[in-house]
Amino acid sequence: MNRHLETAMRAVEAASRPIMKYFDGSFEVEIKADMTPVTVADREAEQVIRKVIREDWPDHGIFGEEFGASDRDSDYLWLVDPIDGTKGFVRGYGMFSTQLALMYKGELVLGVSNAPAMGETAWAAQGEGAWLNGERVRVSAIDKISDASISTGNLASIAASKCWASLGNILSRANRTRGYGDYYHYHRLASGQLDAVIESDVNILDIAALCLIVQEAGGRFTDLSGDPIGLQSTTVLASAPALHGTLLEALNWEAC
Repeated sequence: MNRHLETAMRAVEAASRPIMKYFDGSFEVEIKADMTPVTVADREAEQVIRKVIREDWPDHGIFGEEFGASDRDSDYLWLVDPIDGTKGFVRGYGMFSTQLALMYKGELVLGVSNAPAMGETAWAAQGEGAWLNGERVRVSAIDKISDASISTGNLASIAASKCWASLGNILSRANRTRGYGDYYHYHRLASGQLDAVIESDVNILDIAALCLIVQEAGGRFTDLSGDPIGLQSTTVLASAPALHGTLLEALNWEAC
């Protein structure tokens, strides 16, 4: 695992160079078929990451946001989102990150989340804990909604469902609410500075690395139904472990 982690760290560091070259600069923005933006920075960063992985692990599979899945049949699959938070990137604020995770036989074993504009790098390897800027991190022990700080992200599907009222009830009971979004609230959750994150309308490339980071920090990370995160997951409930069941019950996503 140390060799895989070394690859991942070199890859995200290499990707940060084209990303920061374009950040605060001029570039064209294209709109993809799913109506999300993409830039030359996204594409160059993913190409750099793929190159580093290929040099070290030529037989591994790669699934990336901009260039799709490789045709290699391997037990190892790298999941790459070169710029998670492109909408923020194109508007000139720094709450974006590079997300890189490794799956082995369908199980997440490594995750790195690098936010170059904010100076934060979080990582986790299975069984080795979670780390942020070289310091080991741990989720909080909060067990009541009334004591919890809760952050929300993408919420379109929740807003269009019967669960909108349930979410409102949760947030009205919380000690504090925020809407940090993207990588930022997961780093805060893993560090014990937030107690729960609720999101819909995400994909596995957005959350794979963050999932392992939160879990290795002692947290729970599932979809809104309480099911484990997988390649098809689109929603997230991540929290301190003692709070997770209470939030699942209060949201009642299955009924929505």
